[in-house]
Amino acid sequence: MQAGATVVVPEYSLCPTVSIEQIALQMARALAWVYRHAAEWGGDAKRIVLAGHSAGGHLTAMLLCCRWRDVGPDLPPQLVHGGLSISGLFDLEPLRLTPFLKDDLRMTPASVKRLSPAFFPRPKRPLMAVVGADESEEFLRQNLLIRHQWGPSAVPICETVAYCNHLNIVNGLADPASRLHHLALRLLGLV
Repeated sequence: MQAGATVVVPEYSLCPTVSIEQIALQMARALAWVYRHAAEWGGDAKRIVLAGHSAGGHLTAMLLCCRWRDVGPDLPPQLVHGGLSISGLFDLEPLRLTPFLKDDLRMTPASVKRLSPAFFPRPKRPLMAVVGADESEEFLRQNLLIRHQWGPSAVPICETVAYCNHLNIVNGLADPASRLHHLALRLLGLV
């Protein structure tokens, strides 16, 4: 990134090949690797921030709440410095019940509880939550829910981005004039 950040874009397996629990664990392991190797790639392990869209926004919230010492004893308790969730999902119960998703996701009420960060204890690091104004009522509800559940100290930014839908909202990350770009730089401490 021109602003001076090292960017890492990890991949993860998809449902139904793996469960959402396995995806979250893959991402935790990927972040542990980033923490351990950040300096080799010009990064700062003490300033790891996350940004994710949709399922990635869900994973961003999950990883803010991760018990990092359970992932590796060499990891700090607060590995993630902050997160930007773009159109994130924080309560997975509606997904468990959605006809075209439920067979692939294979969630139970117990797994929904384990995987819905809105109902976790609030993290010590901030989550910025944004959603497109032209997204579905459910995405708008999810964005407000995380602010309501975690509070303004954990979710200092909870915004709706005008003229954006679920697909085009991410374009703002690459646009230096956009709010999303500014929020990402702010999390990184670059503005």
